[in-house]
Amino acid sequence: MNKNAFRQLSYGVYVISTWDEGRPTGCTANSAMQITSDPATIAVSINHDNYTNKCIQESGRFAISILGENSNPGIIGTFGFKSGRDNNKFDEVQSVIKGFLPVVADACAYIACEVIDKMETETHTVFLGKVTDADVLKADDPMTYAYYHNVIKGKSPKAAPTYIEE
Repeated sequence: MNKNAFRQLSYGVYVISTWDEGRPTGCTANSAMQITSDPATIAVSINHDNYTNKCIQESGRFAISILGENSNPGIIGTFGFKSGRDNNKFDEVQSVIKGFLPVVADACAYIACEVIDKMETETHTVFLGKVTDADVLKADDPMTYAYYHNVIKGKSPKAAPTYIEE
């Protein structure tokens, strides 16, 4: 099986954020999708080993910051290659509170959700969220995972669902 075929699926690049006992935390993700428009429902996939997974389970809420092609690519590294257990990632990135959740200010849009269900896989939790707030923050084309790999030359952390050992 050629796992590189999975990179041909259309993905975005997102920061999934939530609260950790009043402190903002989050991680980079590429697996977020709209399930329905009415009622507006979103799904995100978060690795069991990501601290953000535990925090979403405890808070029952998450936000998706949709990164744009002009978003600072350092955001991806800050949220993708460090753990929120040991780092306050939002100290390094400008943020705003939207829908009562921390959101990356340099995103092109955000979606805030309340967890309504979840599904466990061997390595990830898929959280279903009822959309409670959403808006466009700036005019920018959403960053695709292909753009991240082909233009920015970014890498996938081992916890990413699309990680392929080189």
